[in-house]
Amino acid sequence: QVQLVESGGGLVQAGGSLRLSCAASVRTFSSYAMGWFRQPPGKEREFREFVAAISSSGGITYYSDSVKGRFTISRDDAKNTMYLQMNSLKPEDTAVYYCAARPGLYTSAAYMYDYWGQGTQVTVSS
Repeated sequence: QVQLVESGGGLVQAGGSLRLSCAASVRTFSSYAMGWFRQPPGKEREFREFVAAISSSGGITYYSDSVKGRFTISRDDAKNTMYLQMNSLKPEDTAVYYCAARPGLYTSAAYMYDYWGQGTQVTVSS
């Protein structure tokens, strides 16, 4: 069983930055691919948008077109923690951000992730 806890969300002005963290309680964190997803206001849970993913080794990262060049995903296996550095934030980035984990290969498909955090709210004002 893997438990994930996100933190770092908040209110920021457009153009600002935030760094999200996802702490995992699992002994074999390095064997899990990780991802970030977001649920914009008014969207149902099943329409969570892919944001970024990172392989279990950390050597491969993958981003949605909407965040590429602005967001950076990373992981620190010594701390069992994944991060999402978000720069040049836009109002359309406003959403609840979720981290997710799955053993094996990374993917952008939300349904393939086995474990999810409770989410952290990010609000970007114009």
